[in-house]
Amino acid sequence: MDEKLSKVDPKLLELLVCPLSKSRLSFNRETNELISEKAQLAYPIRDGIPIMLISEARKIED
Repeated sequence: MDEKLSKVDPKLLELLVCPLSKSRLSFNRETNELISEKAQLAYPIRDGIPIMLISEARKIED
């Protein structure tokens, strides 16, 4: 999984926001996802590309 993580541009991750809530995202290294705490969604990163589609996001359950 470290190989996939190295493909993600850190500057890109700083610029991305949640398309639903427009809030900042945090990176979860264990699941390789971008997390929107406000929207309670996790956006996957596939082959080093963040998939910023709400329909592709996983709901985060408390």
